[in-house]
Amino acid sequence: MFQTSYSIIYVWFSPSSIRVIPFLCPVKIAPSLLSADFGKLREDIEMMNESEADRIHVDVMDGRFVPNISFGFPVMNVLTKYARKPLDLHLMIVEPEKYAEAFVKAGAHYLSFHIEATDHAHRLLDQVRSYGAKPGIAINPQTGIDWLPSLAGGFDFVNVMTVNPGFGGQSFIRTMEEKLERLNGYRLQYGFETEIDGGVTFDVLASLKSNLPDVAVAGASVFSAADPKGEIARLTRSF
Repeated sequence: MFQTSYSIIYVWFSPSSIRVIPFLCPVKIAPSLLSADFGKLREDIEMMNESEADRIHVDVMDGRFVPNISFGFPVMNVLTKYARKPLDLHLMIVEPEKYAEAFVKAGAHYLSFHIEATDHAHRLLDQVRSYGAKPGIAINPQTGIDWLPSLAGGFDFVNVMTVNPGFGGQSFIRTMEEKLERLNGYRLQYGFETEIDGGVTFDVLASLKSNLPDVAVAGASVFSAADPKGEIARLTRSF
């Protein structure tokens, strides 16, 4: 067994005093639909429903912000019809403010957009929350986190891209561990979840040790396994 991740609880000592305390919990696994077999999409959705996955990760790509096109509202309609796990939508699109409300209405429980894609992140975070979803910020590998204190309190999670976004099956960028370590420090201060997205495997999570995220998006490592449901269980129970 490896060291588990930290999450946050808030303990009230008096009306004017709140103490933030970390406690140990397993890493939550979010299988990425991008790596599923679309010839048997319903079957893969049912597998995730029955698995120990915490949520289903959905990458929305527009072919402009990233060099690929993925899912739109027709796929969302299938997901909301059959999925019994929360949907974690990751908007890899330009002008996310134009589509955020529609994706929440289509069934998103979590919705992250790229800070690189909008000049009005604070406003969009508030809007996503008002629509009824948990708002998150996604960041590309080359993007720093100096912006974080100015938006603290407005987001529920940060999605750290650990590959260059646009395609599944890439290898984890090892230098992202330093960024994750810095984020984990901020997490204890401001109270949000960390999520890593890209190149996640059993060996990658094992190597992160004390820098484990709260949520790990796993695509190719799950869906290329002989037993995808068993691989989700192995990832969930081991960290």
